[in-house]
Amino acid sequence: MGHMVEASLRRHGLEMVLATEDVCAVDPALARECVCIDFTTPEAFRANYPALARLFKAVVVGTTGWYDIKSEVFAAFEAAGTTLVWASNFSIGVNAWFAALQRACEVLKGHGYTPHVEEIHHIHKLDAPSGTAKSAGVIIADSLGVAPEIGSQRIGEVPGTHTAEFRSGVDKLTLTHEAFSREGFAEGAVAAAVMADTLTGVHEFKDLIL
Repeated sequence: MGHMVEASLRRHGLEMVLATEDVCAVDPALARECVCIDFTTPEAFRANYPALARLFKAVVVGTTGWYDIKSEVFAAFEAAGTTLVWASNFSIGVNAWFAALQRACEVLKGHGYTPHVEEIHHIHKLDAPSGTAKSAGVIIADSLGVAPEIGSQRIGEVPGTHTAEFRSGVDKLTLTHEAFSREGFAEGAVAAAVMADTLTGVHEFKDLIL
């Protein structure tokens, strides 16, 4: 993801000042002028978020697997006055899929539909279900009034496929987003970084684009 973010920055004429695995060692004077794009691991983000909030002008977080401590993370950024943009998935297409799920659920609600979410990712992915699938589950539960079961598969080098199925006694509706590469995640993260440069507060990416 780091290489893809770097390539996306170049395509958009934006400068990457530094790439590092140790954000805590970044010079504070430099950090306060920069937007940090974080694609690390759940463990790394849990350890590093206080430093991210303290050091940087703004932070874009594509790492998942930390949502059980959202309240602590958001509080740290708000206390530091540092902008945070986060998402379970920065793909523009996935965020359109989220919007489609919400609208479909609003139409289907009360008509006897049972939801199911299935996600497929590469074998290197550390969390299961994916953050995207969990976000879809929240949207469906809130909008349909029924929480879906979520299935996960880890196959080869699959970039990411998410499918939501709504089944009744008379028909089935299926909505799928399939990523062809991880490039879309990088493009969305860079778009978020551009937005974050002029924002204040804590924002979920989908709320900025939908």
